[in-house]
Amino acid sequence: MEYLIVKWLHILSSTFLFGTGIGSAWYLLFAVISRNVAAIAVVTRIVVIADWLFTGTTMIAQPATGFYLIHLAGYPMHSAWIMYSIALFVLAALCWFPVVWLQMRLRDLSAAAASAGTPLPAAFWRYFKWWIVLGVPAFFAFLGVFYLMVAKPM
Repeated sequence: MEYLIVKWLHILSSTFLFGTGIGSAWYLLFAVISRNVAAIAVVTRIVVIADWLFTGTTMIAQPATGFYLIHLAGYPMHSAWIMYSIALFVLAALCWFPVVWLQMRLRDLSAAAASAGTPLPAAFWRYFKWWIVLGVPAFFAFLGVFYLMVAKPM
């Protein structure tokens, strides 16, 4: 019973992690494409909150429940699928930390532009490009982790 509860928590937190990431990326991308500064200001504010609330907590819950599941199931830590999963998760986390910082800058710059009634500054567009550059490998890293968790191929 303990294993099933921890597994359920692990799957639920991975759903929140991935779902928040995809949802945040979708809404932020299309808000920015709209070039509506007021909309961008609102969406970036909400994305930062969602990232801290959901992604931040699940970035802690995932390894905690994952390592406990490894222990409960008796999987050897040196299993290739576990080692690759950890490496991909670390890669995604290393992308996520600067992405959160970038999102906070995007939020602040768009809020300032919206309240001043001015276009978005050049810094906003530089930060947005880096947000995309870091978001793409994080997305594919999480897809790899999902595959490895389900298939356990090695």
